[in-house]
Amino acid sequence: MDQLPKCDANYVPLTPINFLKRAAKVYGNRLSVVYERTHFTWQQTYERCLRLADSLRSFNIAKNDVVSVLAPNIPALYEMHFAVPMAGGVINAINTRLNPNHIATILRHSEAKVFFVDYQYVQLARQALQIMMTSESISSTLVLPSVVLIDDIESPTGAVFGEWKYEQLIRKGNPGSIPYEVHDEWDPIALNYTSGTTSEPKGVVYSHRGVFLGSLGIIIGWEIENEPVYLWSLPMFHCNGWTLAWGIAARGGTNVCLRNITAKDMYRNIAQHKVTHMCCAPIVFNILLEAKPEERREISSPVQVLVGGAPPPAPLLEKMKPLGFHVTHSYGLTEVGPALVCEWQAKWNDLPSQDQSKIMARQGINTVALAHMDVKDLSTMISVPWDGKTMGEIVLRGSTVMKGYFKNPLATAKAFKNGWFATGDIGVIHPDGYLEIKDRSKDVIISGGENISSVELESVLYSHPRVLEAAVVAMPHPVWGESPCAFLAIKKNSEGKSDDVNEADIIAYCRKKLPHYMVPKKVEFLSELPKTSTGKVQKFQLRDLTRNLVVSDSFPSKKNAKMETQLGHHAQPVRVPSSRL
Repeated sequence: MDQLPKCDANYVPLTPINFLKRAAKVYGNRLSVVYERTHFTWQQTYERCLRLADSLRSFNIAKNDVVSVLAPNIPALYEMHFAVPMAGGVINAINTRLNPNHIATILRHSEAKVFFVDYQYVQLARQALQIMMTSESISSTLVLPSVVLIDDIESPTGAVFGEWKYEQLIRKGNPGSIPYEVHDEWDPIALNYTSGTTSEPKGVVYSHRGVFLGSLGIIIGWEIENEPVYLWSLPMFHCNGWTLAWGIAARGGTNVCLRNITAKDMYRNIAQHKVTHMCCAPIVFNILLEAKPEERREISSPVQVLVGGAPPPAPLLEKMKPLGFHVTHSYGLTEVGPALVCEWQAKWNDLPSQDQSKIMARQGINTVALAHMDVKDLSTMISVPWDGKTMGEIVLRGSTVMKGYFKNPLATAKAFKNGWFATGDIGVIHPDGYLEIKDRSKDVIISGGENISSVELESVLYSHPRVLEAAVVAMPHPVWGESPCAFLAIKKNSEGKSDDVNEADIIAYCRKKLPHYMVPKKVEFLSELPKTSTGKVQKFQLRDLTRNLVVSDSFPSKKNAKMETQLGHHAQPVRVPSSRL
């Protein structure tokens, strides 16, 4: 049997590009993309992608060249997920919530050759490019990317930015062109950045093989039938829409695009297009639940919702059921995409509703595309018992795991520990084999589905001239699930006082340097931070304190007095109301 070699007849590299070609053949006349009054069929989408891929070649896009895009969930961003790799390039969908400094860093680090910008983000992109041109640290060999404006496809605004417009490239491209042929399924297809990056960006590289298998894994785990109607309530810049930017094509589905994620727009599109599926972070539940009566529409058939980004509280899941939303919980990271799904078992149907919601809140089991999942003691690499109590670090192994971090071999080697990808998340495994997260790595806060690095936030706080010590931990937030809480010790001024720096000063400072979602929602002042004998900040004490804190308009002095007692030294009172989003 070993004498039977691979040949063209029995071996074709795996690539999600083939999903589109198949959809055009099988579902050619079915709606592929819907965006308000703009409708495309799968045949039209395939031709538009061929045209764009052909036009990209005029920018000398070659294998492994990066094409960046800054846009909301619009048809152009969806098309680029196919067109860029069809030209041989690597798509880099940039988080639209980042600030100009972060975007400039990503463009510089990725060495993007072309930069597509939606008209809504022209000012943001212009500032990022200006930073690239004026930065003292840039290399003399830096070449700025070619810029392409994506104007509104329905009502062009006439915005001017760059040398080309998106629809120009579509019109000039040849629909009969032959797409780039993938010879090695290990070739890169996408570059995604884990968070707002600074001096050491972490760009996650996906392979064609990984995306192909990851897409099928989530299709099977979520039990997506053919011809779904999928609402894009999840940003495509998040793990390429959890790989569904490609996966919906595999099912011949309809992509309902949304520029703005509002309750009114979501309910309207769900009712108008009979949406069957959508993905989101738990924060979207709050948007739907708090919708005004005039914003709501009756949901005639259940909408399947895949939720991830932060563990959804069981009570929140309970509230979603009467509205017509059936929730499935998933877990993943930028480095892996959707890795686990809480696959529902029929035996749970007879359980009380509250017990069902508790099970739904678990992260679940590995998809069929991910070979292995486990929870281990990393010091010994011994698996924890399936008792739902013993905690360890969640580790994953399989073809859907990233190729590695772009230009960062040290971080890649650190992530791949003893043949496993170490997630940094802490969890338990229940007797039925289903995983549940109990805590997170110390430097990550998940707020509204966005990952926030406390280390990065602390570095900004430490850059403030009056900050002596800084530590950031997650605290509960009534809207975002979690939010950053900063604990600071302030340097004394020339008069020996430190109470001249207040919460408003710190928040205003952070807003100038960070995206708003990363800015602390609460700042507490202490005379000094609790530390070990070796000088390491004891964050577990600070996390304990946040359980008694609430994001509100006032801070009773009793809370600060209690904090002083708990830490054993004096805490300075908070002097102004907390900032809100």
